Amino acid sequence: MSNPRHILITGASSGLGAALAMIYAAPECRLSLHGRNSARLKVIAQQARSLGAIVETGSGDVTDAEGLKAWIESRDAEHPIDLLIANAGISAGTGHGGETSSQSREIFAVNLTGVLNTVQPVVPLMTSRRSGQIAIMSSLAGFCGLQGAPSYSASKAAVRIYGEALRGELAPHGIKVNVICPGFIATPMTDVNPFPMPFIMKADMAARIIRKNLAANHARIAFPWPMHCAVRLLAALPQGWRDGLFAHVPRKPSFDKS
Repeated sequence: MSNPRHILITGASSGLGAALAMIYAAPECRLSLHGRNSARLKVIAQQARSLGAIVETGSGDVTDAEGLKAWIESRDAEHPIDLLIANAGISAGTGHGGETSSQSREIFAVNLTGVLNTVQPVVPLMTSRRSGQIAIMSSLAGFCGLQGAPSYSASKAAVRIYGEALRGELAPHGIKVNVICPGFIATPMTDVNPFPMPFIMKADMAARIIRKNLAANHARIAFPWPMHCAVRLLAALPQGWRDGLFAHVPRKPSFDKS
């Protein structure tokens, strides 16, 4: 959709979600921004309003299915949602003894169930008017299981496949679906990484790439292209070779995800 007038973004209080809010903020544009950190979300909303956007916010967790559904439906009732960006996601540190059960469950709850909680309420609304666009945030990690991030990689692989299948399912109903697969983006999530991050990109640049490709309705928005090629190559290698390549890569330490 080249000119969406109402955009709803989850995970909008920081990182790529905040950058997307800023890139879409413009006079007469409506932004519905959802995030867990109400203080940071308020700041982002004020910045978007200064650019002329009409902004409403919702604070909460995407794992709250009923609460999120009610908020999405209320925002759509006020003005039909043209573009939904299911962006909220987390990772967790595994550098001190591996991934814990609680970490795994939380990552899947936010990255997978949270996407379902975000997308499913809007599907019947868009279907009824036979228009709309849904963008799902995956990752290049969703192409190849990365040591040190097993649950993150798996959750992003799941939403990638879900989104790609949903695109064909909803196309006859006039709804566009796009899957976004970024590489390393400079956000609080990556700031703690103690290892090299090839082709790391600023969040505002990533947001511009995403906006351009969503307007063109590209099915899969994977970038930067050298990293996309690299993870596809890694995925094609025998598992034993990948094990050797990743054996000595430092793990992400634990960090505050609030």
